[in-house]
Amino acid sequence: MGNEDVTVIVTCFNYGQYLEEAVESALSQAGGPPHVIVVDDGSTDATTEDALARLPPEVEIVRQPNRGVSAARNNGLSRVTTPFVLVLDADDRLAPDALQSLLAPLIEDERLGYAYGSMCFFGDWEGRLTFPPFDPYRLLYRHTVGLSALMRQEVARDTGGFDSAFTHYSDWEFWLHALARGWQGKQVDRITLEYRRHGNSLWDRRQYRESFHRIRKKHAALYERRSELAKSSQLGLWGRLFYRFFWGLRPIPPSIERKLQALHWPSRSPE
Repeated sequence: MGNEDVTVIVTCFNYGQYLEEAVESALSQAGGPPHVIVVDDGSTDATTEDALARLPPEVEIVRQPNRGVSAARNNGLSRVTTPFVLVLDADDRLAPDALQSLLAPLIEDERLGYAYGSMCFFGDWEGRLTFPPFDPYRLLYRHTVGLSALMRQEVARDTGGFDSAFTHYSDWEFWLHALARGWQGKQVDRITLEYRRHGNSLWDRRQYRESFHRIRKKHAALYERRSELAKSSQLGLWGRLFYRFFWGLRPIPPSIERKLQALHWPSRSPE
């Protein structure tokens, strides 16, 4: 089982200092290189221009005016001809066996729409974020799929891609849209994404709450089905209440949450 049926879309806006690492992490995958499409979202710095010029000739480069990450992902998706596709931000990296780990369950079960793993932090933070097994009820209230999952091309076509109206958490909205269309996922117990934590990748509580409110509004029909989705959930009653009222509302003050995050994922000591 190789990666010739996989396309990795790398989206980039002024991330030239990281771009080559992201592309190399895709090309050096166990199982062989996939097809790689780099979508440059109107970068304006010379570092990115130089990095684009140094990419291997087998990498397909697409340029567009700056329209945001969702539009860049959709531009890449429109060019995919392989059965499977994964989107990757230019400041992140794939783990060495990510594609093989994610491809296996999709080959085994044709009913699955996508597969996802866990991620580890590098850069300003260190540590691991493990996502739980796929559970539609959990997904209603917490982004439990993560940033990069390997999906069938049909999922992207069925949902119409990423909604450019969502500046933040567009990937969470995408997986909920896929759920509304009947697609299921599968969690793989492997680290598949190496997520770079740096000054431009901070999580903002206000952005989270605004995005969650808009997600619920757009997918109101899906949230009205929560009693139905609860029947297939691995969570008990108290677990479902926790997800709905803790992760949905996130009542802990941001300052306390940041301290808890710092304890769980310590900052990397300067070398």
